[in-house]
Amino acid sequence: MTKSWKQNIRSWCTKGLLAIIVAGTVWQAPAVHAAAPSLDTIRVAMFLDLGSKYKSTTPAVTVNSSENLNVSIITANGTEGMVSIPAAEQVRLSVDSYRVKVLETKDWKTASEAAKKLEATSDKPILFMSSSNSGDVYQLYTGMYATENAAKEAVARTSKTVSAYLGGQTPAVKGSLYLTAGQFASEAAAEKVRKTFANAGIDAVNVKLPSTGGASYSVWVGEAANSADLAAVKTAAKAVSSVPLNEVDTSTAGIILKQDVGLNLAQAQPVTHYMLAGSTSKLWIEGTGAGIQVKERSERTYRGAIEIGSKNGQLYLVNELPFEQYLYSVVGAEVPSSWGSEALKAQAVAARSYALYQGKKFEVAHVVDTVLSQAYNGIGSEKGSVTQAVDATQGEVLMSNNRLVEAVFSSNSGGMTADPSEVWNSANDLFAAVESPGDKSAQASLKQWYYILLPNGVAGYVREDNVKETGSSTAAGLPLMTVTSSSTNIRPLPLIQSTVKPLAQMNPGDTAVILDKVNESNSYEWIRGPYTSAELLASLNGKTSSTLPSTINTLEVTKRGPSGRATEVQANGQVLSVKYPDMFRSAFKGLPSTMFDIEPTGSYTVLSANGDVSTLSGSQNISVISASGVQSTSGAGSVVMNANGKARVIDKTAGFKFTGKGNGHGLGLSQWGAKGMADEGYDYKAILQHYYRNSTILKD
Repeated sequence: MTKSWKQNIRSWCTKGLLAIIVAGTVWQAPAVHAAAPSLDTIRVAMFLDLGSKYKSTTPAVTVNSSENLNVSIITANGTEGMVSIPAAEQVRLSVDSYRVKVLETKDWKTASEAAKKLEATSDKPILFMSSSNSGDVYQLYTGMYATENAAKEAVARTSKTVSAYLGGQTPAVKGSLYLTAGQFASEAAAEKVRKTFANAGIDAVNVKLPSTGGASYSVWVGEAANSADLAAVKTAAKAVSSVPLNEVDTSTAGIILKQDVGLNLAQAQPVTHYMLAGSTSKLWIEGTGAGIQVKERSERTYRGAIEIGSKNGQLYLVNELPFEQYLYSVVGAEVPSSWGSEALKAQAVAARSYALYQGKKFEVAHVVDTVLSQAYNGIGSEKGSVTQAVDATQGEVLMSNNRLVEAVFSSNSGGMTADPSEVWNSANDLFAAVESPGDKSAQASLKQWYYILLPNGVAGYVREDNVKETGSSTAAGLPLMTVTSSSTNIRPLPLIQSTVKPLAQMNPGDTAVILDKVNESNSYEWIRGPYTSAELLASLNGKTSSTLPSTINTLEVTKRGPSGRATEVQANGQVLSVKYPDMFRSAFKGLPSTMFDIEPTGSYTVLSANGDVSTLSGSQNISVISASGVQSTSGAGSVVMNANGKARVIDKTAGFKFTGKGNGHGLGLSQWGAKGMADEGYDYKAILQHYYRNSTILKD
């Protein structure tokens, strides 16, 4: 942190303190009379389908706990306890909606192999086991789907995917229309009637129903997708049983009881599966404090209770828990618990303010558990230091002009936070481009990487602790290096990516030319690419309103905002129009931030002796003056050096390398910047006042 920057912030904080009243540990401006907003419990969506607003879906969820869990059903008439999940027992949960019944077979291998095929597609499988007098039958479904038409489209896809396993069967659309075959006092009594239909090949299920005198059981026949299908089911059912059959109202609440064998496709291991019936009913699952694990969310365990319902034909799962306990997890997921207490407190106040600002943004939930809202990983991300920071700031929020501040934040602002014009293309006096020198601490403990050129023309990166400079150099003065251990990987970027194949390997004694030495890519400083024209055009498609060229020959930043972030980029001299500047991150293959420079890797600029400037491509031949005279050679593979001595290799085809700083949109609090300020002795109030201008801190 520079001396001048320290003086500026201290001067600003001193002036700011003259305009506020310190009440206990909370700042309050005299003109502010509005009470700080608060929330007792918060609802966090993990799975939910709201279309373009948010979409995270799964056909079923698997829950368990170290304690007994109670499952209740919520209807317009109230809440009634239904079943208990024993401690340490897994149970699957889903909602009754449109689905595709792919096949039915007594052969486990056929069912499991078909399910494996479907797992790799967008039509996720659910595999049930049903019993009849002739033995167990495996029933493979996919879904759920929002509409009957969507399920019909899935029929065509699934038929193709598992064609080798159908054995003459035809996948069919199923739904939530049933006929009731009566009510029973026990599941065993219901099972006898269900088997009457199952033995005849008619789909039938046992259902547990809420009842004022205690839950009762029913047998539902059909799972039809439409009234015509239901009529056909009724005709077939009447032929095998004289039991009166009546249509079930689609709003009738209940739990359809099934056996699920889809968790382990290596062998059939049945687990209880509860499918929620009733268009407006919900399931409520809670224990007494040990937490609930959700397998489909990386097996994380969550405080509070879980609600399951149906939204747009899909299962939604909401975790409801005390608001301050939610922050224990959020702050622990957003920043390292080892950071200083003042940085953690600043994050706690920002996270609390941001969450409260959302209201019921996601209809059935206030927030979601991803970074679209804030990272929320359940109990696993809670740490003692974080809990202390949240408790120490309990109820404190950021306010401005009597209104709650949407305290957005990002990981690293690259040394300077963003101005709203660079992100939203609009003004906001809460946010401004301010210095954030603490961001640089993100790379303090990281190693540097050598950018090298191998004899075969391949250029890549190798980490400094694997490098030994030979002391020799090329005729152009570029130093040579070798490696210290066998099979040293040469990486495409200056960082280790376990999922990305190395460009090459070197052994001790092999030599390469050192072109540059750079920092390891991190949240403060990074390199991406180079990307070909085709790769960038594919990424730009649908993200710009401009007509894209057939080939990108030139790409350059032509306008920047107050912090230096790109606000306009031109391809071949034409502006690439985006809805708002921050979209350049996704438009260019998911860049960490918009504070970037673009370096063409397939061309270079030459300044001649007479002052003429020429841009040459790697595909062009060039004339080189050597000791033996003028020679013509290909530009591709040539090493060019600028006036500062920085060297690079020219590619044969057009490509573009992005070098930049920062990670995230850059608005508001920089998490790494807050760490830097805390390390220098600033408290959380000073940190927040620096990043959120014209704001005060209130306590509820």
